[in-house]
Amino acid sequence: MKKLEDMDVKDKIILLRCDFNVPINHGVIVDDYRIKESLETINYLITNNCKIVIFSHLGKIKTRADKEKNSLKIVYNRLKQLIDTNISFCPDTRGALLENMVQNLKSKEIVLVENTRYEDLNGELESKCDENLSKYWASLGDIFVFDAFGSSHRKHASTFGIGEYIPACIGFLVEKEINILNNALKEKDKVILLGGSKIDDKTKLIKNLINNCSYLLI
Repeated sequence: MKKLEDMDVKDKIILLRCDFNVPINHGVIVDDYRIKESLETINYLITNNCKIVIFSHLGKIKTRADKEKNSLKIVYNRLKQLIDTNISFCPDTRGALLENMVQNLKSKEIVLVENTRYEDLNGELESKCDENLSKYWASLGDIFVFDAFGSSHRKHASTFGIGEYIPACIGFLVEKEINILNNALKEKDKVILLGGSKIDDKTKLIKNLINNCSYLLI
């Protein structure tokens, strides 16, 4: 996939996939590291007079009760404190409201779309990379920028599907993480410490890494 600096993004509508899946406790963001890590890419797009539509997921949506506790509205409130531009929040993941908000965007402005996994409530359309959903989201913009490194292993509509229908590239965060990993894997006699709570997500990664290190600690 191309890098962001290789794309002509100036004055374009950019569909930006971030990873705002931040830890929340009693309605408070415990750690906003992932939000801050996205700022380099966001600010670059702002300086290029882009109209920016941001997608992200937050938690899992399996019941209607999950929608309320996993709304991205809390992330929107934090973004407003971190970004010096006009940013709005769309409570819908598709439909007339979202389309109008995107069409009315001015240069340097942002709309944050509600949790993409709201689309999982009726048939797991996001998680199963539904073709129609992917095409719909892609129709909203000119270029897709993938900057959600923490979700790069998932073939979802918002992480993979959009990029199948419009020009796509990786953002600065993903580029940085890839460079760090490539350099680390070149080292000999290395010890790899693998974290995370869901081991089933990491079985393929473990198989790829196990012959490329002296020790693999899980």
